[in-house]
Amino acid sequence: MQDLQKSLNSLFDLLHAALTQIGKRGEEYALAEADYRTELSKRMLERKTEGIAATILSDVCRGEPDIANLKFQRDCAEAKYKAALEAVNVYKLKIKSLEAQIEREWRG
Repeated sequence: MQDLQKSLNSLFDLLHAALTQIGKRGEEYALAEADYRTELSKRMLERKTEGIAATILSDVCRGEPDIANLKFQRDCAEAKYKAALEAVNVYKLKIKSLEAQIEREWRG
């Protein structure tokens, strides 16, 4: 029973750490999104004044290496954020399972 309680406490610690990561990863994702959108809009305005047709403007700008890299960084930040969210869900599921096991042994 003590081992189960120790495992439960460890899971709560991991859950707390994962929740902290969500905040950090969320901020990183938001900053990466802002950087990407800001630079993309600047580039689109530059290319528009150069005479690039509006119909292809978005594709041309998104294909430029520095803009594509910002999008890549944004996508990586999003993946890390989603991974942190999923970690929280996994820890919550493990906690529920362990609590049920403790309850069964307590009644047992």
